[in-house]
Amino acid sequence: MSARALPLLVTGVALLLAGCSGGSDTSATGSGSGLFPAATSSGEPGETSEAKPTTEPVGDDAVGRYETYLHAIGNEDVATACEIGRIAAEKRGRGEPGSCEHSMEIRFGMYSPDEKRAMRAATVDRSGVDASATRVDIPTRAVKVDVELIETELDDATMELRDGKWFRTR
Repeated sequence: MSARALPLLVTGVALLLAGCSGGSDTSATGSGSGLFPAATSSGEPGETSEAKPTTEPVGDDAVGRYETYLHAIGNEDVATACEIGRIAAEKRGRGEPGSCEHSMEIRFGMYSPDEKRAMRAATVDRSGVDASATRVDIPTRAVKVDVELIETELDDATMELRDGKWFRTR
C-alpha cells in the first residue's frame, strides 16, 4: 500500500466505525453539521443531496455527462458528482443511504490540487469509447487530462441510460 493511500484508508475505517457505532454524535455521519453534508436522497437515479450543484454541465449525452462528473470531482461538487455517479458510488458503498456523499468526500481527498485542476479540464476522446444505445463504456485511456499521475487514479467507467438520463453505474 502506498504512503499516499494509507491515511485515506485509516480515515475511511474511522468514518465507517463512527457511522456503525450507533452513538448520538452526528459529526461524522452526515446527519449533523459535521464533515459531510446532509442528504435527502433515497438513492434513486437523478436524485441529489441538499447541496446545490455548482459544476456547469458539458452535455446530456453519456460522454458529456461523464465529463461533467469528472469536472464535479475537480470542483469538489458533491451534489453534481452524486447526481451522476450515485449508482456506482453506492455499489461500492454496499448500497447504504448516503454512501455516495461519504465516498465522494473521501475521493476528493485522494487528489492533489494539480490533479483536481486537471479533472476540471478533463475531456473524453469519443473515438476511444465503446457505445450502444443504452450503455457507454469509457476506458481510462480515453480520458484526457494534463496530469499523467491522475490516469492511475481513475477507473474505467460505464454510463447507462436510465429514465432518459445517463448515469455512471461503474
